Amino acid sequence: MLRKIVCLLFFITIFYTLSGVASADSSILRDKFAQADKLVWDENSEEYRALYNELHFYPLQPYLDQKRLMYRIKLSDHNEISKFLTKYRNTPLDWPLRKKWLNYLKERDNKLLFVEYFKPTSDVELTCQYYRYKLALGTKKEEILSKITPLWVVGKSQPKVCDPLFSLWQKAGYRTKDIVWERLGKAADGGKHTLIPYLTSLLPTSEQYLGKLWHKVRKDPSVITKLSRFPQKSDKEAEIFVYGIKRFIWRDPNRALHAYQEANQVFQLNHNQQQQIALKFALALASKKHEKAQYWLQKVDDDNLTSRLIQWRIADVLRQQDWPQIKAELISLPLSQQKSSQWKYWYARSLVESNDDKEKGLALLQELAETRHYYGFLAASIVDTPINFQNKPILVSEEERREVFKHLAGKRAFELFHLKRYYHARMEWNYWMTELNDREKLVAAKLANEIGWYDRAIFALSKVGYLDDVDLRFPLAFNDEITLNASKYAISPAWAFAITRRESSFMSDANSPVGAKGLMQVMPATAKQLTKRKRISKNYLFDSEKNINLGTKYLKKLLDKHQGNWVLATAAYNAGPYRVKSWLKSVDSLPADIWIETIPFYETREYVKSVMAYEQIYQAKVGQPAQLFDKLTNMSITQL
Repeated sequence: MLRKIVCLLFFITIFYTLSGVASADSSILRDKFAQADKLVWDENSEEYRALYNELHFYPLQPYLDQKRLMYRIKLSDHNEISKFLTKYRNTPLDWPLRKKWLNYLKERDNKLLFVEYFKPTSDVELTCQYYRYKLALGTKKEEILSKITPLWVVGKSQPKVCDPLFSLWQKAGYRTKDIVWERLGKAADGGKHTLIPYLTSLLPTSEQYLGKLWHKVRKDPSVITKLSRFPQKSDKEAEIFVYGIKRFIWRDPNRALHAYQEANQVFQLNHNQQQQIALKFALALASKKHEKAQYWLQKVDDDNLTSRLIQWRIADVLRQQDWPQIKAELISLPLSQQKSSQWKYWYARSLVESNDDKEKGLALLQELAETRHYYGFLAASIVDTPINFQNKPILVSEEERREVFKHLAGKRAFELFHLKRYYHARMEWNYWMTELNDREKLVAAKLANEIGWYDRAIFALSKVGYLDDVDLRFPLAFNDEITLNASKYAISPAWAFAITRRESSFMSDANSPVGAKGLMQVMPATAKQLTKRKRISKNYLFDSEKNINLGTKYLKKLLDKHQGNWVLATAAYNAGPYRVKSWLKSVDSLPADIWIETIPFYETREYVKSVMAYEQIYQAKVGQPAQLFDKLTNMSITQL
């Protein structure tokens, strides 16, 4: 009985620790776990065994078991591995051990155990091995070979372990010329072009010229301007032409337009192909401010209109500042597209600016001003009404806190976060979210915010669709560092908060596909330039204080470069100052809200809108009384 009471008290201590309540035991347990983690390789040592035994009921003890089983994986551990994988099936603890176990079994050609422990995965090598073992163990070919087609029809080469399967699949008649053509298209359009010659050799002799043609168009889309290369004007040649013209329009619009006019007279392009071309032409020409942009924007069917196309139809007429024409264009859009805040704002503006129905326009702006949104803030500035932040904080009871922490994944996630093992912490968090209902996710978000795990709180609210807890969505995270550095470089702290919130949602180890790192997503090259260092390590950029210092310093540099215009500096932070400079070359003078709407890059356009809205919110949070959007609506963008 005494042992049960001790265990219960221990569990309660852990719970309150994870809930953010200070406990002396928490740091001790974490230290012991860190020590044990370093000694797993010596699992039989007295020191490790003593530490391990002290960590019973500690949420992360399973990570010690996982690491120990993976360290020197062996067949004699079969029973323990089986129990572990069964207990933690589908959790983040499962796959690392299961994958290593499967590879171990593969190396020893243990078919039965491999098949027993295999589960569906994106790992093609393991998947092919599984199907081979299934065949070897007596599964009928018909059950397996029908599943091979998706593995073969991809735009890249597959692992060699798949080759015997592909050979059987081919002999069974699955590799038809249509299947080859499908894979050839995938390789040409976004796949590995080096695969094209091999696939070309699989086509009938009479069609191999098509593979060679597609390879040439992949390397140089201007090939489509020479219609003599398309001798038969067949459906397959038309498919290659459509692929090429959609790429060529971005490189040389005028030649692409001319090539299309000629090709349209000889190819029998179907409606879907015509719409594919129209969509690409509309986007490319609008972003390049081409005189034919509006013509192509109008050629896209209503059913194919995307938000980006709607954006460019609006932006193209906004550049002219012809308000009656702007109104006419907006009304011409499908009713389904007339519900967005963007549409409502510009329609209301067209009514006010053209004096067509000024009272109605002001009423629409007043209604829009009640929303917490970029366009709502613009509207509030125009009608001179206070910003409505619509803040509705989430209220969480103590009972809800207790209930949500019955999930072990939540305990593991929070402990890993405290240990700064952010990758594994996020893995556990993401798994935990699959186990919770929407209300429980909001409770978890509240708890995450309380311990400073801001990015998980922000993402959880977004996932659930609850956007009205302004304090959770826009925390004053890293307040001391951001405020200090904003003051140091004489920039608005609200602006620095907004940039950081937009860049990483306050994820200190954020890492973008292009290499930007840390809270303010600083590029290594930018960091080298700012610090005068020859080398910048990943850890340097992941250090919160250093990253914020670099980010705010770069913001100040961009602000000075753009003569104090923080809208242009914001755009430059995302797209780079050279691109912003090129965008300004064709601008004599445009109101700032119109210029933002016509930024050529979708990402930068939405980035600037977000940062402006976030900055307005953070101005209120840091006690800056100025109405940011008053400044924006009275600003003109001109060439520097």
